[in-house]
Amino acid sequence: MVNAALGASPRHLERLHTPDSPADVVAQLVFIAARHLDDLDAQFADAARVAASNLTRAANGKTTINSLGVLQNSATQIDILAARRADAVGNLKTLIHAYRQVVAADDATPAPARRPTVAPILPDAVVATPTRRR
Repeated sequence: MVNAALGASPRHLERLHTPDSPADVVAQLVFIAARHLDDLDAQFADAARVAASNLTRAANGKTTINSLGVLQNSATQIDILAARRADAVGNLKTLIHAYRQVVAADDATPAPARRPTVAPILPDAVVATPTRRR
């Protein structure tokens, strides 16, 4: 999702910005959200595979069917994972949008004025050391 939306992997985004800059912080959040979504995708796929396997064995008559149901708790687990995945997708979309805004703001912000590298020349009155009166 991040590659399609931003043209770069989440890990690559972190390397594009000055450490601890706003864009870097949001890039880190995008990376964390993308990794979380990947984990949920894997959990969902695993749970769906197990359920499909159980249903296939039941349909082929290769297993006894429990009176509590073929899927028992796995259907609830799949539903919960699907809801968590949908939340994670929404969160990642929001973070991608925020990342685009932060990067656009950084690009629109003018660079700070450079300070002179040579000390300015001051008039003699400013440079002279004061004398004490007694």
